[in-house]
Amino acid sequence: METATRAEDGRDPITHRIIGAYYSVYRTLGWGFLESVYQRAMVVALVAAGAHVAPEVALPIHFRGHLVGEYKADLLVDHEVLVEIKAVEKLAPAHRAQLLNYLKATTIERGLLLNFGPNPQFERLLLTNDRKAPPSRRGSPPVRS
Repeated sequence: METATRAEDGRDPITHRIIGAYYSVYRTLGWGFLESVYQRAMVVALVAAGAHVAPEVALPIHFRGHLVGEYKADLLVDHEVLVEIKAVEKLAPAHRAQLLNYLKATTIERGLLLNFGPNPQFERLLLTNDRKAPPSRRGSPPVRS
């Protein structure tokens, strides 16, 4: 887990903006609401911060060229960062695996896992495209919104 970043330290400005919105929402709402409440609040906060936000982004899952399922990522911010929102006691390996699978299914490389539990908790995940299967094997197009 990383702590909040400063824009001037050379880190990614998109994730910096998302994390800032996350702490703003957490400070205002606290914990105890459903994930859907936090998702809608994040959309409001991110749009106010000037971000392009697409909620409930459909991610098609292909196997050997066949569509075998579809997941919905909570948010796609500025066409570049997938955001998965949780409201649990503590983040678990299954939550990380979920976001990593979303990243594998797309050409998007950056993801944020935000937990609105009793203690604010977030994780950045990076899965570069050179570490993913080639598009012919992956079978999924990039996410478009």
